[in-house]
Amino acid sequence: MSQRSRRGVLITGASRGIGAAIASAFASAGDRVAVHYGTRRAEADAVRKSLTGVDHIVAGADLGDARAVAAMVEQVAATFGAIDVLVNNAGLFVEHPIMQAGYEEWQDAWQQTLAVNLVGAANVTWCAVRHMPDGGRIVNISSRGAFRGEPTHPAYGASKAGLIAFGQSLARDLGARGISVTAVAPGLVDTEMAAPALSGTDGERRRAESPFGRIATAEEVAGAVLYLASPGAAFASGSVIDVNGASHLRL
Repeated sequence: MSQRSRRGVLITGASRGIGAAIASAFASAGDRVAVHYGTRRAEADAVRKSLTGVDHIVAGADLGDARAVAAMVEQVAATFGAIDVLVNNAGLFVEHPIMQAGYEEWQDAWQQTLAVNLVGAANVTWCAVRHMPDGGRIVNISSRGAFRGEPTHPAYGASKAGLIAFGQSLARDLGARGISVTAVAPGLVDTEMAAPALSGTDGERRRAESPFGRIATAEEVAGAVLYLASPGAAFASGSVIDVNGASHLRL
């Protein structure tokens, strides 16, 4: 199988958790994967080494740095020859409830969160689309918090809602090129990042939010992403798949 017959896939925030599971899913499907990291180079290397197949790479960049983003995307495109699939997964989750956070803390939380979760994703996408062939795929990882709110993490909720609106705008714009733009909105997912929220009675309450009595696995989120990036999902462009076990329902 030639390299260009295998898709080139860039996944941001792939050094652990959901991103690592998404990387594994694409690699198992025969694609070449660029494992992006912000600061966790060692973990990104470990993910790359764990992937099925060959020709996978790691690509580092602070998504809050527009020049670093451009350089990272150029590196991936030069290595793969194109970026067939982009998954905007990277995200910050900074606690800053409005009545408890100081004003400087509040500003910092909003600046940092939007810089990575929304503006960073927009910049990665701008750069990647210039290396994306017709028929490419963009999948944005949003959150149920985009719809139900995040009272202790309002910038996170706003950024994930913005990411959906951003993707739907691109779905309208890029459809003429056959590029499908979609989103996955998980609830709480069983990852290292979620571990503190899953301990003790609080964890029991969180699991009980779903009639399944549990939270999602990272692999379940990855399965939704893999479907949306598939050839058969082109006409799903503009849509959002909820992966929250019916813990939050929207019309």
